[in-house]
Amino acid sequence: MPRIALFPGTFDPFTNGHKDIVTKGLDLFDEIIIAIGVNALKKTMFTLETRKNWIDSIYKDEPKVRVVDYSGLTIQFCAEIGANFILRGLRTVADFEYEKQIAMVNHDLDSTIQSVFVLSEQQFTAVSSTVIRDLITHGGDYSRYLPVEVDVDAVRS
Repeated sequence: MPRIALFPGTFDPFTNGHKDIVTKGLDLFDEIIIAIGVNALKKTMFTLETRKNWIDSIYKDEPKVRVVDYSGLTIQFCAEIGANFILRGLRTVADFEYEKQIAMVNHDLDSTIQSVFVLSEQQFTAVSSTVIRDLITHGGDYSRYLPVEVDVDAVRS
């Protein structure tokens, strides 16, 4: 059975921290599906199409990665597409506590899908999409936190 992992998130924007988790996941899984969650109630800075294009561009030469979007419960989406793992990155103890709660509920809903936690590299522990959006909004230098393919200036012009 192929090891298919779903890496869910809003990815608004996709950061070097996200890229780090995918890179580590490539050693563990046969396929990683980066799934951009769509929530009509959540305001994003970048359109779904823009976020999808950025991630597609980053992984255009990596056949083990594909990018999709979805709405609803992540655990249900995993079952729909045949993903047997949920890949999550951990930066801090707070991340662990939050992710552990979600993993426990997901396990109750479908025990055939396992959550796998990967530790981020130390240089990415302070990097989050929320921090990046704040830097973008207030004119801070965010460039070192984003892959070169994530060209924020091109879509904000």
